[in-house]
Amino acid sequence: MRNFATAMLAGVAMSLALSAAAQAEGKIIGVSWSNFQEERWKTDEAAIKAAVEAAGNKYISADAQSSAAKQLTDVEALISQGANALIILAQDASAIGPAVEKAVAEGIPVVGYDRLIENPDAFYLTFDNKEVGRMQAKAVFDVQPEGNYVFIKGSGADPNADFLFAGQMEVLKEAIDGGKIKNVGEAYTDGWLPANAQKNMEQFLTANNNEVDAVVASNDGTAGGAIAALDAQGLAGSVPVSGQDADHAALNRVALGTQTVSVWKDSRDLGKNAAEIANQLAEGTAMDAIPNVVKWADGPSKVEMNAVFLSPVPVTKDNLDVVIDAGWVSKEVVCQGVTAGSVAACD
Repeated sequence: MRNFATAMLAGVAMSLALSAAAQAEGKIIGVSWSNFQEERWKTDEAAIKAAVEAAGNKYISADAQSSAAKQLTDVEALISQGANALIILAQDASAIGPAVEKAVAEGIPVVGYDRLIENPDAFYLTFDNKEVGRMQAKAVFDVQPEGNYVFIKGSGADPNADFLFAGQMEVLKEAIDGGKIKNVGEAYTDGWLPANAQKNMEQFLTANNNEVDAVVASNDGTAGGAIAALDAQGLAGSVPVSGQDADHAALNRVALGTQTVSVWKDSRDLGKNAAEIANQLAEGTAMDAIPNVVKWADGPSKVEMNAVFLSPVPVTKDNLDVVIDAGWVSKEVVCQGVTAGSVAACD
């Protein structure tokens, strides 16, 4: 009997030890990236990984390389590797649906990262993209309040492209309706790729005999493509161009005067928030109990979701010191090639 009791106690002790070891190992947070072709995602990843590991959890990831089909298998692979929560930067908001449904069915919480995944069981974390669009349009409008406008939109597979455009139109609609601004070109940019943005811009320049007065581009990658097309026609620097993400190359263009604004969405904050939310969800925290959560139903299908929105900052030549002082980018990178005395932040 004593041997039986001893064995029972040993079994309990082993069970407790295994449980403690499992807890010590923490949770597994899986991140599915759409691609790493854009500079900013590397910054996001560093912030996510740091916050995941700071909580004692493990970071695993996969890169879909701009393939919606690959992203589906990536998510399945992350699930099979034991992910307790998923963060997904969707390549295609609709195509990712089955993978999200599979995760939800297995009790794995999903955070839609920066791009909307319209599913009531997914969490949505992003910056206020309509506000980003407003900031882009306002910065361009302040410089060029009339004339021929071109709109280089984001990917048609990404709902953010339409949120941005809606915000842009809120600012510009009155001038468009009043005839002060003419929309002479508008196109989505497949995959958000700069090369596709450049092709679209080249076509708009040709169609309008180079008579384009302003370009509202939806991110820094598309802005770079549009500016390359403008530069080929000797127009770079004379036509205001918007962007977002505060890519280092874009901030240098702002300092040089070829790009008017880059709306800064500090992806370090976005990444940190995503990791902290995923950490909490993996531990069983309810989505509606996440700090600063709001109920939101402004997506294409009006599905009510739990969401957190962060605030963006427009960066122009006048306030480049904001990103430099924040340690986002060095003064040397921003000011490369800038004429002395032309930009306050570079003096």
